[in-house]
Amino acid sequence: MFDHEKLDVYQISLRFVAWVFERVDRLKGYHRHARDELIRASQSVPRNIAEGNGKRSTADRKRFFERARGSALECAAVLDELYIMKAFDEKETIEGKGLLHRIVSMLTKMTD
Repeated sequence: MFDHEKLDVYQISLRFVAWVFERVDRLKGYHRHARDELIRASQSVPRNIAEGNGKRSTADRKRFFERARGSALECAAVLDELYIMKAFDEKETIEGKGLLHRIVSMLTKMTD
């Protein structure tokens, strides 16, 4: 097991990626651009956590964790867009943003 796999924030970010992939097949037409951004940004979160956790310098670690945090916040904005475009309902938007809130909170603490 790699060190990053032991991090709760990494495991929750993988849960969010799975959550996204359970829903993206239905995003077509006008929603396709938001779908592509959501996929890209959601996958960026665990990747940056893993890469950052492997860095030896504190500044490098922080930079990658900040990128992961930024991608999680981008995902939250995309969920808001999909909600107002009526692609996602309120319940699933709250569920997805709940996972993102946990991720952002943990990454914020990791970069302080």
